Amino acid sequence: MKPYLIFVFSFFTLVSIAQENGSIVGKLTDKELNNEPLAFANVLIKGSTQGTTSDIDGLFEIANVEPGTYTLVVSFLGYETLEIPNVVVEADKVTEINAGLGASSVGLDEVVVTTSARKDSEVALLLQQKNALVIEEAIGAEVLTRRGIGDAAAAVAQIAGISKQQGSSNVYVRGLGDRYQNTTLNGLSLPSTNVNKKNIDLDLFASDVIQSIGVSKAYSTNFYGDFSAGNVNIVSKAHTGKAYLGVNVGSGINSTAIGEDFLLNEGVSYFGRYNRYDNNPFAIVLGQPVDPVDTSSPINTNFGLEGGFSVDLSDESRISFFGTASFANGWRFRQGEASDFTNTVNSSYPNVDQYVYNATTTALANIDYKVSNKFKLQYRSLYINSAQDQTEFFGRNGEGTIRDDIGDADEGFFIYNGRFNQDQIFVNQLLGQFADEGIEANWGFGYNKVLSDEPDRKRFTLQNYQFALDNDPNTNPIFFDNVAFDNQRFFQEIEDDEFNGFINLKKEFSENFALNIGYSGRRKVRNFNAIRYGYEFTDNDLEITDVNNLNEIFNVSNIDVPDGSGLWDLVTLNPIPGLSTVNRPGLPDSQYSGELKVYAGHINAEIQLLDKKLLLVPGLRIESFQQEITYDVQGDIIEPGILTTVDSYDNLYLPSLNARYALNEDMNLRGSFSITASFPEFKEVAPFVYEDVVIRYGGNPDLLGGVDGTGPNYSEIFNYDLKYEWFLTPREIISLGVFFKQINDPVNRVTARDATGDQRYFRTGDQADVFGVELEFRKNILKNIEDEPLLNLGFNLAWTDTKQDLRSIGGTFTTSFNRTESELEGASDIIFNTDLSFTPTIGNFKPKATLVGSYFSDRIFALGAGTVGDIIEESVTTLNLVIINPITKNFELGLTARNLLNPDITLSQTDQIGNRLIITEFRDGIDVGLSLKYKF
Repeated sequence: MKPYLIFVFSFFTLVSIAQENGSIVGKLTDKELNNEPLAFANVLIKGSTQGTTSDIDGLFEIANVEPGTYTLVVSFLGYETLEIPNVVVEADKVTEINAGLGASSVGLDEVVVTTSARKDSEVALLLQQKNALVIEEAIGAEVLTRRGIGDAAAAVAQIAGISKQQGSSNVYVRGLGDRYQNTTLNGLSLPSTNVNKKNIDLDLFASDVIQSIGVSKAYSTNFYGDFSAGNVNIVSKAHTGKAYLGVNVGSGINSTAIGEDFLLNEGVSYFGRYNRYDNNPFAIVLGQPVDPVDTSSPINTNFGLEGGFSVDLSDESRISFFGTASFANGWRFRQGEASDFTNTVNSSYPNVDQYVYNATTTALANIDYKVSNKFKLQYRSLYINSAQDQTEFFGRNGEGTIRDDIGDADEGFFIYNGRFNQDQIFVNQLLGQFADEGIEANWGFGYNKVLSDEPDRKRFTLQNYQFALDNDPNTNPIFFDNVAFDNQRFFQEIEDDEFNGFINLKKEFSENFALNIGYSGRRKVRNFNAIRYGYEFTDNDLEITDVNNLNEIFNVSNIDVPDGSGLWDLVTLNPIPGLSTVNRPGLPDSQYSGELKVYAGHINAEIQLLDKKLLLVPGLRIESFQQEITYDVQGDIIEPGILTTVDSYDNLYLPSLNARYALNEDMNLRGSFSITASFPEFKEVAPFVYEDVVIRYGGNPDLLGGVDGTGPNYSEIFNYDLKYEWFLTPREIISLGVFFKQINDPVNRVTARDATGDQRYFRTGDQADVFGVELEFRKNILKNIEDEPLLNLGFNLAWTDTKQDLRSIGGTFTTSFNRTESELEGASDIIFNTDLSFTPTIGNFKPKATLVGSYFSDRIFALGAGTVGDIIEESVTTLNLVIINPITKNFELGLTARNLLNPDITLSQTDQIGNRLIITEFRDGIDVGLSLKYKF
């Protein structure tokens, strides 16, 4: 009986105490997202361990609280921390506290803001993914910092089903290449800085201007109809919280570049600018040297400033300023091999040396004006200058060969190729938001300008180069000059102007039904021109006594004026009317202009069913798409010397249906169906051919309507998606998705079946099918005593299977295949990314160490024609290590080691009998860097 009496006594004592205690309940909302519920926030009674976490609806309850007056602490990693004093708890009563978290809570006397709000945290972005209307994934500045990710291209490569081409800025979404994706900044379209790409180079966006990057893989009607693999949206940083100024400096080395006597093209500045833009190309050719110049020791450098402050104008009104400016450079010395292959090996270079210098300057200025709790305005201004200088020597060991030699033997074939590319982008955006009593409005207007230049590319071709290495003054190389342009100077300019905008209106008719309508449009204009000058030697057997001093030969004193007095004539392809093509300035020999107009209206509904467990978003977009390209390019086989115009006009009706079913509070099942399109880009249509040393690529006007104008102007795409999401905790997720795409009239890059070997774009068949599976896993393996992640594992894997039919193609350009089907260009069977983060506490230090790895399997770079195999971009595995150690609250030390495995970067191709040939192969080297960051 004694144990029983003790139990009964204890029970009634506990009941009595419980009846004398009270509880605290309430709802947490996100003021920056129109007071939507804020889930997974921590609510704690200050000075105790008693607390709870808000649920999916933002609701919380702390039960069994002794009567008294408390301070309630509300926190959420990535958001502000609120201290709410004077919370009175009475016996057997419920105290209700409703609070909103946002950038500021000024005007609420009972709330004290102790830290700033951040929407770039891993937790915040997972919550955004959970509540999103469509299938999307994002990565924020918090993760970028932890993983040591320096730019947007490397950032999106951490998302399931996305890979980055090592050694370039190319990004592949779901195994589909550049033409099947779009890039936006704050929801507004971005231009391309590269004539050969549809999308802007994502590696131009340094991490210090990025708040978050989201990838939407399922279509919604607010996106442009030219949507296939996905839309990458970069959200630029904005200031929240206290005023600050941050300074960062860093330095590092590349394992292949350090210790090399580095070379740069003459006229290139340290900050990535060519110093002779104001000079006419003809004057540059005559007056400027051609030999590369020695430069300083190749030490990677980066430095920058960032800061922001806010001014409270009233209880509801605030204006915030944020700005950042940074510079970073990098040096690479690549050694490898290359070959030029069409139906046979045209030239081969067993030894290639490349000196590569990159410099990027970035400046961002943002103004955020919160007029009231209902109305906000934002201004974004971004400038990026990206430059790359390459000094390349093909066949430097004297073992290069060429099939069509002009000397006594085909040995010693050598090319010196010096080029500098500068891309400048100016982006200005005005954005607005309004929300009041069930009505929301969002709008944005932008203007983009791009200047992309390749000034004075120098290419000189030698034969019998082995004689330059034999130390015999009686044997010397000669110039290879089958045609005048085997030795040439080349100048290219691109200028893009684009206006774009959107407006979206949302009306909530009830808790279960909302309607969205919107309009968007863009107009883009491109002007492209290129001119080249070739050298025609008066002596075909002119010997080169010093291969390191070509300035001695290509000096204006050696021009053959008057006739018979010099070593060479300067030849142009497009003379000024009335002037000769020899030793006179010329006009651009290749030019095209393009205009793109897109205007669209859309409507969709948000329908909540089954007690809000099921969300349906049906929609329709009606889009008018017009494209016109006028060109006159060297090699134009239609009407050389005469402007030719191709154009298209289409009205598209693009339906979509997105669905989300909440299996429970932590699990979603998503589905999506849509019809979209893929339109040719300017560079895919204009038949200008860019001649790299071993690869040549150009456009095909037949993509717009075929030869007779009756063919397709675009590819129609049917998209199907299904995805399961399990949000284990605010930082943990498991997801599994499957997708299928049917692409009608697909476009592929193909090696033309002719002696040129030019790669052009063709509609290669009637249909391509893409099927894929994506798995994502993010889990805390270990936690510390404060329940924070100690060891965290992230992993995502994508398997993709593609198949398309092939057919022989006639028209302006022709090609054929010896097979009836193939995989799709740019598709990898397997892509995976993984990261392992360790965050221990060592005394007063809390370092973060992250190991990041990625892999993609072989994929097609260009389809092979005839009996020649595809050009394959071979598989690459990369591994990076990042260690970040806060020394004090405001001082941080970082150590990075990138590309630790230093894999071969290889393009290969098989010939008619199955032999593997190397098109290009090199290694990028290991980058090791140290950085310091201080925040005032």
